[in-house]
Amino acid sequence: MIYKRSSALFAEAQKVIPGGVNSPVRAFKAVGGDPIFVKEAKGPYLYDEDGNRLIDYINSWGPMILGHAYPPVVNAVIDKAKKGTSFGMPTEIETQIAELAVGMVPNIDKIRFVNSGTEACMSAVRLARGYTGRDKIIKFAGCYHGHSDSFLIQAGSGAVTFGSPNSPGVTKGTAQDTLLARYNDLQNVADVIAANKGEIACVIIEPIAGNMGCIPPVNGFLEGLRTLCDADDILLIFDEVMTGFRLAKGGAQELTGVNADIVTFGKVIGGGLPVGAFAARSEIMNHLAPLGPVYQAGTLSGNPLAMAAGLAMLTELNTNSGVFKSLKDKTTYLHKGITKALQDQNVIHTINRIGSMISVHFAEDTVVDFDTAAKGNNDTFKKFFHGMLANGVYIAPSAFETWFITDALTYADLDETILAVQKVAKAL
Repeated sequence: MIYKRSSALFAEAQKVIPGGVNSPVRAFKAVGGDPIFVKEAKGPYLYDEDGNRLIDYINSWGPMILGHAYPPVVNAVIDKAKKGTSFGMPTEIETQIAELAVGMVPNIDKIRFVNSGTEACMSAVRLARGYTGRDKIIKFAGCYHGHSDSFLIQAGSGAVTFGSPNSPGVTKGTAQDTLLARYNDLQNVADVIAANKGEIACVIIEPIAGNMGCIPPVNGFLEGLRTLCDADDILLIFDEVMTGFRLAKGGAQELTGVNADIVTFGKVIGGGLPVGAFAARSEIMNHLAPLGPVYQAGTLSGNPLAMAAGLAMLTELNTNSGVFKSLKDKTTYLHKGITKALQDQNVIHTINRIGSMISVHFAEDTVVDFDTAAKGNNDTFKKFFHGMLANGVYIAPSAFETWFITDALTYADLDETILAVQKVAKAL
């Protein structure tokens, strides 16, 4: 494929945008080469500025669960835009989508809309601190909760040491309130809690990790977290920015049977428009202003265009009883096809999958946390990425990201993807 137009656009972008992109992973630094500039998208396909058609397995990092330019969402946005794009005042549609979301998700009574997953997670942690009167939080190495200061922390030298900032601009004081734990290691979490008894406000986790590749929780891990949190009056926050409304109507809580105290959402809940949300039981949510002392605000929170898109998306997911089974079936089919294609060429790999999230790790051992994900062969991934791109398939330009399946994919699209893997595997 030819990408002259994309390369030219990237050169122009770098003159006026830092790195030429507005989010770092888009710059292809992890895989090399110039990023692809998208012109339009429809269903399961991207169409770039050079006229190439690509089967899309990013789907805007998750929200295009029913495909790009899904007509009910597009029509809802158009109709709402004709009546005004932003008011900074209450609208009826905010209540409508809130009622729908609360009805779909277990263990929540109230929800507040914000503008991104980052803002949702940041606000959820502030709420947890305000509710508990404690300062410290636990996050997991490899889990990503946006770019708020509290989350840009890397592990210290030991299991119970403080983290340290992994981005300039994050203060050491902020880092001291963020404790690091290992994903899928319950004893490690117990040790961290024991070393900070009575000081931890919340544990925040991706219940199914998606930012170190797809990594499901091992049996008993989430249940164990719930028990540990209850024992020390710690709030458990599920970051469902990726999994919410994607893995089931009620997200990971419904799928795993484990209830969180606070849940954050994004991506799907806005139908692809910039939106996020956080939700909890009334006793927790009532600590938010204007009812309580925990402040959170935003002029564009509950933006009518985002609410219209989200309401159309959630309505479809709530009424289409077969969509989650269809997504799971298609992902299973893809999993089997990729496995055979790579095994036939003796390519070392392991594949993680849950629902409509899947990732290929070029590692020999089972991938259960960030350390095992990091053992994957990055050189192999780079070749795989560019080989798939050359064969018309677009996956995330990072070995540490999950693939997102859209129900707009046909089995012919899946077969085309598997054929691409077969071709690429021969060159790995």
